Amino acid sequence: MAKRDYYDVLGVGKDAGEADIKKAFRQQAKKYHPDVNPDNKEAEARFKEVNEAYEVLSDVQERARYDQFGHEGPGAGGGYGGYEGFGGGFGGFDDIINSFFGGGFSGAGARSTGPQRGGDLQYDLNVTFEDAAFGSTKKITLPRDEACETCAGSGAKPGTSPETCQACKGTGQVRVVQNTPFGRIQNSRTCDACRGAGKIIKEPCPRCNGRGKQRKTRTISFNVPAGIDNGQAVTMRGQGQPGERGGPAGDLFVQISVSPHKLFRRKDADIYCDIPITFSQAALGADIDVPTLSGHVKHHVPEGTQPGTTFRLRGEGITHLRGGGKGDMYIKLNVEVPKRLDDHQKDLLRAFEGTMTGREYAEKKSFFDKVKDAFNN
Repeated sequence: MAKRDYYDVLGVGKDAGEADIKKAFRQQAKKYHPDVNPDNKEAEARFKEVNEAYEVLSDVQERARYDQFGHEGPGAGGGYGGYEGFGGGFGGFDDIINSFFGGGFSGAGARSTGPQRGGDLQYDLNVTFEDAAFGSTKKITLPRDEACETCAGSGAKPGTSPETCQACKGTGQVRVVQNTPFGRIQNSRTCDACRGAGKIIKEPCPRCNGRGKQRKTRTISFNVPAGIDNGQAVTMRGQGQPGERGGPAGDLFVQISVSPHKLFRRKDADIYCDIPITFSQAALGADIDVPTLSGHVKHHVPEGTQPGTTFRLRGEGITHLRGGGKGDMYIKLNVEVPKRLDDHQKDLLRAFEGTMTGREYAEKKSFFDKVKDAFNN
């Protein structure tokens, strides 16, 4: 396909001055930059075209040559002014764009070529209320990348080794000289030949196809810490994805979900429980069995206990996650009113009620005294 006129590419006339060309280039480069148009092949092609046009029209000698001979004249064909194309990643030129627009573009030229830390993984683990309270050991099965057993992670076929990239001499970077609005500058970009690795694998490992990694499913032990709460996470260092080029492995984050308990509710290290008692137990007092996380304990209900009264059992809560003993347990007593009484039981209650003088009900007496005072005033 025939190349478009460079002036048309930038949208300027042939009499455009240096400032006009620079302004047009900035607008077009920003519009078609790959970071603004990811996976857009048409925008990528236009971006290359804009850069090539600017390389020529920003140079006085190259522009004069182009004005005289056009694309087919002397010096054409491979690109004016040492234009080398972009290859994979638009390296180097991103530094120019960043200087124009205050950063924000992240071309591959900024990619580190040294050791890189592996990615982190997350695992969602459901545990029981008791597991969270006392701690436990669980088995976690997760898929992750691991070093290929055949090539020991090198990516090269056994008996061979990765070779130093001749294009970048093992640095992973190549230098490019370009024309910019500020003159000719020299930048580094990621080597296209080795993609920044500094090494080239000529004979890939047949098992991992040169990746140096294999997808495996591993089962590891995980200690649920006593006192962990719902929504909290535990970090297992070095149990994530393997690093690149000798970098350390990432971490595994185990996200904890605690199943609700049938009897207990939790708030921090304290637990709460509602216990029903009878009218007689509340009125006369009684010793009742109270369920706790560690078993049943006896608790004395004092005579005349009112509905909703809450008692505390010290140290019967949950272990503090960071040490320092245990929380407490709070028991709320709910007095249950009997239903479906027979006639004899009803007669006994009526007789009992007939013996009451009113002094026995402190709350009732206090309430009616308040009513009396309110209406007399």
